[in-house]
Amino acid sequence: MAEAHAASQKVIDYRALDLGGRFALSAPERGWSGEIELPGDVHNALLQAGEIPDPYFGQNEDIVAWVYKTPWTVERRFDVPAAMAQGYLTLTLSEVDCIATVFLNGEEIAQTQNQFIRYDLDVTGKIGAGENTLTIAFAAVPEIAQSRADAHPFAIPYAAMNQKVAHLNFVRKTACHAGWDWGICLMPIGVYGRMELRRSALARTESVQVEQHHEDGKVNLVLKTRVHAFDSGVVSLTHTIDGQTVGGDVTVEKGENLIEHTVIIDRPNLWWPAGQGAQPLYDLITDLDGETTARKIGLRQLEWIVEADEIDHSFKCRINGRDITMMGANWIPADAIPSRITPEVVEDLLQSARAANYNMVRVWGGGQYEPDWFYDLCDEMGLLIWHDFMFSCMPYPSDRAFLADVQIEITQQVRRLSYHASIALWCGDNEVIGSLNWYPETKANRDRHLANYDRLSKLLAETVEDEDPQRRFWPSSPSLGYMDFADGWHIDTRGDMHFWDVWHSAKPFEHYRTVQPRFASEFGFQSFTSMNVIESFTDPKDRNPSSPVMETHQRNDGGNARILETMCRYFRFPKGFEEMVFLSQIQQGLAIKTAIEFWRSTKPRCMGTLYWQINDIWPVASWSSLDYGGQWKPLHYLAKRFFAPINIVAVPEGDDIVIKGMNDGPTPTDITLNVFSVDMEGNAKPLHGLDVSLGLESASELVRVAREAVSAGQFLMLEWRDRNGVMIGSNDFFPRAHKYYDLPQARIEARWTRGPSGPELTLQSDACAFFVTAQVEPAGYFSDNCFTLLPGRPVTLSFSPRRGAAPGLDDLQNSLRISHLAETY
Repeated sequence: MAEAHAASQKVIDYRALDLGGRFALSAPERGWSGEIELPGDVHNALLQAGEIPDPYFGQNEDIVAWVYKTPWTVERRFDVPAAMAQGYLTLTLSEVDCIATVFLNGEEIAQTQNQFIRYDLDVTGKIGAGENTLTIAFAAVPEIAQSRADAHPFAIPYAAMNQKVAHLNFVRKTACHAGWDWGICLMPIGVYGRMELRRSALARTESVQVEQHHEDGKVNLVLKTRVHAFDSGVVSLTHTIDGQTVGGDVTVEKGENLIEHTVIIDRPNLWWPAGQGAQPLYDLITDLDGETTARKIGLRQLEWIVEADEIDHSFKCRINGRDITMMGANWIPADAIPSRITPEVVEDLLQSARAANYNMVRVWGGGQYEPDWFYDLCDEMGLLIWHDFMFSCMPYPSDRAFLADVQIEITQQVRRLSYHASIALWCGDNEVIGSLNWYPETKANRDRHLANYDRLSKLLAETVEDEDPQRRFWPSSPSLGYMDFADGWHIDTRGDMHFWDVWHSAKPFEHYRTVQPRFASEFGFQSFTSMNVIESFTDPKDRNPSSPVMETHQRNDGGNARILETMCRYFRFPKGFEEMVFLSQIQQGLAIKTAIEFWRSTKPRCMGTLYWQINDIWPVASWSSLDYGGQWKPLHYLAKRFFAPINIVAVPEGDDIVIKGMNDGPTPTDITLNVFSVDMEGNAKPLHGLDVSLGLESASELVRVAREAVSAGQFLMLEWRDRNGVMIGSNDFFPRAHKYYDLPQARIEARWTRGPSGPELTLQSDACAFFVTAQVEPAGYFSDNCFTLLPGRPVTLSFSPRRGAAPGLDDLQNSLRISHLAETY
C-alpha cells in the first residue's frame, strides 16, 4: 500500500526538477567531508559512512553529541535543460532543519529558520542552462537558541526536565529533537521534505482547500485555490471531481490570488471513522496551466459539541450527525533519526492502531507536522486526528518577529492539511498554559507570562478562524475552554483532561476511578521495552534495571523505581530480569485497562480516551503500547479489547461490582451475557445470564454482583455472545491485587496449523493461566494475546505478519515463547 502514497500534493504532471539525491557533506570547522542523501539527515549519513556508532546502543547518545554542535554544509551540482531555465522559476525547500543559509550558484538567496515552513524562493533569472550549484549551510542550533534567549527582554524558561539543549523554545524545530522524557537528544540536521525546482508559465499553485456544506442529502464543495502569480495575466485553472470539471481561464494579479469554485455532489458516499462505516475518497484533480496536483477528499460533516449540560459542558465529536466516542492514543514522531521515518514504517504503525480499534490519534505538540502521506494514510484507514500545533510544555516568545514567523507556519500548515477528512480539530499547544505553574520564572510573574502566552494563543486562534473556519480551534491540551486558564489536569467536568496522578504521583491504579473526564486526552503508565528490544541496545552485563545503560534508556526521573515500586503493590516480585520486563508490561496494560474501562463506562459523560502513547522514537522504557520498531506490547493487545466497539466491564462500587455494557459501534446490538465466578482450579460458577439490548447513547448498567459473591481466591469472568451464540468478547475482573492469589503453575500446550487466512496458534492449559502472551521472532501480531486461559478451554489465535514478513510454521514454532503471570514468580 505504501507505494501508492506518493504525497498527494506533489506535482504529478510536472514541469519540475527534483533536486533530491546525492550531495556533498562537509563540516568545515572539523575538516571532515563525505556524502549525504537528501532528503535526509546528517546522522544517517555519518552512520552510513561509519563515522559515528549507533546512537541508540548503550550510552552512545553522548558520544555523538558533537554532531549537533557542529555547523554542516551540503552542496550539489545539477543540470537544468535550456527550455526549463527560461520562464518563472521557484526553488521549493520544505522541512529544512532548520537554521540555514541557502546559496544558488554562490549567491545567497535565503535564510531559513523554521523547520515547519515551506520556502518557495523566486529564482527567476538566477538559473542558467546547464550546470548550477545549490549549497545549504546549516548553523549550530544550540548557539543560536542561547543567543536569542540572552537577547530577550525577560527570562523565558525552557523544558530543562526534558531537553538537553537549552532554549529550543526560541527556535522553530521539533521540540523532542532535544530529548524528552521518552526521547533521545540527537538534534538532527538536514532537509526532510521537497527539494524541487519548479517552472511556471505565469503562476504556481500554493494550496487548495475544500469546504464542505452538507444539506438535503447533497454536499456543496467550495474549492479555494491560492495561486501565486509572477505577473498579472490570465491562467487556466480547473478542478475535476466526481466526473465534474469546473473552472477555466482566470485573470490574476501579481502576488497571491484566491480563486473559488463550487461543485455539488449528489448522493454522496459519506466518509466515516474506523468502526462506523466505510472511508470512500473522491479524487480531486487540480490543473493550473499544466501543473497538476491530486488530492483525495472524504465527504463528512464533523462538529465538536461543546455546550452546557447538567454536569457543566459536554466535549464530544459528532460526525455525520452521530455522536462518536473517540478511542486511541497520542502519536509522536516515528523515529529520532528522520531518514528512518518512511511511508512503510509509518503505515505499519498506523495499521496497528487501526487493528487495535482506534478511531483517533493525537499528533502531539512537541513533535512535528507529518508528511502528506501520513494524512493520506489516516484518511484511508478512518483515523481521525486531533492535531496540536507544535508548541509544548514551556512558554514561547511573543515578539513581532517570532509571531510573524509562526503565522506563516500555521497558515501554511492549515492550508496544506485542511482538506483531509481525518483532521478533526486544531489544538493550540500541549500543556503550555499549564507550564506557567512549573517554572520559577513564570511563577514569580505569572501575569507577564500569561499575557505573553495569550499573544501567541490569540494568533493561533485567529489564523485557524481565518484559514479553516469549519474546524474547531481548541486553545490548549488540556484546556477547559475559551479564555479559561484554570487547571485542566484536575477539573473533570468540562474540556479535555490530562490525568497523570497515577504515574507521576505514584497513586494506585484504582485512583483512575476518582475522576470522570469529559475527554481524556493524555494519561499513561510506563513499562520497560520488550526483552528482544533490550537485547538490541545492551550487552548482557547491562540487563539490570539500575544499570547505567538501562537508566540511560529511561528518560523520566525515577521511572524505573516507580515501575518496580508499583510491581510490589500488585504482583509478587519476579524471579529474574526477563520476567521483570514482562511483568512491567502486564502492569502497564492493567493500569490503562483500569482507566479506560471505567471512563468508557461513564458514557455519555466521557466521550474520548487517548492514552499516552502509541509509539516510541527509539528503544526506551516508556508509556508506549508499541515497541520501537512496531512490535505489539501487551498493552496494545489489551487496547484492542478495551477499545472494542462492544465491551462489557466490571466496575467496583461500594459493596457491589457493577457490570456495565458499552456499544460504540454503528448500530444497536443484542447480546447474551454470562457472568461467572471462577476459582484458581478453573471451576466456574454461573452468577448471571441475561439477554440485553445495547443502544448507542450511553453505557448501560446490566447487573450487579455483590462483592461477597466473589470469595478470596476467585475472580469474575464475563462472556458475551450475539443472539446466534457466536462469541463476541470476554473480560475478567480481579477484586483483589493479583499478588494475593495463589496461582497454579499452569502447563500450556501450543500447536501451529495453517488456517484459511494464514498461521493459527492453538493454546490449551491444564490450569488457570493469566495474561497468557505468545511471542515469536517474525514481525506480526496475533488476533488476541495477554488473556486468561482456563483449563479445558483451548483458544485459537490467528497470526498476521507485519512489514512484509512471510514466516513458515517452522519459523513460528521454533521461535515461539509463551509467558504468563505464574511463570514470573
